[in-house]
Amino acid sequence: MTLTTRAVQRLTLAAACLAQGMMVLDVLIVSVALPSMQRELRLSPSGLEWVISAYALVPAALIPSGGALGDQFGRKRIFVGGVTLFTVASVGCALSASGTMLIPFRVVQGIGGAVMSSLTLALISEAYRPDARSGPIGLWAAVSGLAVAGGSVVGGLLLSVFPWSSIFWVNVPIGITTLAISQFAVAESREPVPRSFDIGGVTLSAVGLLLLTFGFVDAADASWRSFAVAACVVIGAAILVTFFAWEHRAASPMVPPALLRTASFSRACGVYLLAYLAFSGFIYYVTLFFQNVDGWSPLRTGLSWLFFCLPYFAVAQLGGWVQRRLPVAAAAGGGCFVAAAGVLGMSQLKTTTAFAWPAACYVLVGVGFGLMVPAVSAAAMAQVPVGSSGIGSGLFNACRQIGTAIGLAILGSIGSGVILADWQRNARYLPAAARHRAASAAADVAGGRVHVAAALAGGNTLDRAAGSFLAGFEVALLVAGAILVASGVVGLLGLQRLQSTAALQRDMTDTSINQ
Repeated sequence: MTLTTRAVQRLTLAAACLAQGMMVLDVLIVSVALPSMQRELRLSPSGLEWVISAYALVPAALIPSGGALGDQFGRKRIFVGGVTLFTVASVGCALSASGTMLIPFRVVQGIGGAVMSSLTLALISEAYRPDARSGPIGLWAAVSGLAVAGGSVVGGLLLSVFPWSSIFWVNVPIGITTLAISQFAVAESREPVPRSFDIGGVTLSAVGLLLLTFGFVDAADASWRSFAVAACVVIGAAILVTFFAWEHRAASPMVPPALLRTASFSRACGVYLLAYLAFSGFIYYVTLFFQNVDGWSPLRTGLSWLFFCLPYFAVAQLGGWVQRRLPVAAAAGGGCFVAAAGVLGMSQLKTTTAFAWPAACYVLVGVGFGLMVPAVSAAAMAQVPVGSSGIGSGLFNACRQIGTAIGLAILGSIGSGVILADWQRNARYLPAAARHRAASAAADVAGGRVHVAAALAGGNTLDRAAGSFLAGFEVALLVAGAILVASGVVGLLGLQRLQSTAALQRDMTDTSINQ
């Protein structure tokens, strides 16, 4: 049966959205199941951390490489391989009987997720003409955002009925459906002019990003004074500098020089990285507040995120309509400013605040990201040179992963530093015996476990513990809001030469036709 062009486009978009949603969903859905995993698999605290970190590290390191592989060997072929690997690894995770089984499968799952995610935007770009991409990219962005915040909702619902393995089994039917659609409808594409594969560039970028991301992830648990953290960050940065030097000299570089010279691409990547750097800290601290300080269940916390998800999805769905009427700079910069207002508003949250306030802040953040993500996604891919959509998609998606890892490290460190300093000041006013107990409870206060900390410290210390956490919570979210403002400035000024994504894409289409 021969499919119409329209049907091929829609099915390709469905495959890309399913893969992207599945990959992003697994970032947060697993967090909800950690207590059950710890209890049934007898995981140590470090083992629990690696269940999360193993999946977070690999995509940040390998997403650019996956895009380069797609350009070289076929985007559909590499995408299908990534989806297959992710689905099989999900089965392995679900059947794991110990941490030593689960963590390696999480690594493999991360490899598959990195490869398939790196090519989702490339598949959309290859299926649609430049002047028709705004709507599909808006839907892709909407699904991505829904998956980010919907992970805890889906996880809470599954765990209320099924065991922890259900959070991995849910990937299997989605993966199989994605594979069926891909084989049936997605067209193969690759770089039109074959060139040598840049093994050196791929290796340097993967190792450099892996070390850099590992250093930032480990910094969330260890001190910045830790030798391992400093060594990973410094060596990773040095390797990435070497990578850029290599790319300038390589005969067939992994990142084409024309892509690096594309101003809209690099600036859109900057906006995306900064925005998710701020957003990761926002998610982290708001979740800690509601679950640990206010004592909400994971399901209730997840459902509260619907006030973010629904506006995000609604606005991102209108991406094509918005981008036909707004300049890219206004959509990208304005979206960041609206989201910043929500984050700054949330920084004033107290234990006595009515939920109407955080709900309104959620809505602002959702609307802001719903405006920004489709705009910068379309702007990034609009001027990608012919044959480089895979590496372009990979680099753009890597910005989200790297921004998330860096954001957790930086904002987590800032918040923890303020919390610990405030808790130490409060401990001075406690009796001598209580001061020693308070010192041992400091880590619990930094993690928002104020009830546990108060029980350890004894006395009437619950209000002091909550106050110390909220002091760090406020500073971290104020910094996150400032980062979003900076991201908005980059978008507003850096992309101001683009009238609108739709107009830009029409110009590109006309140019390509005339050539």
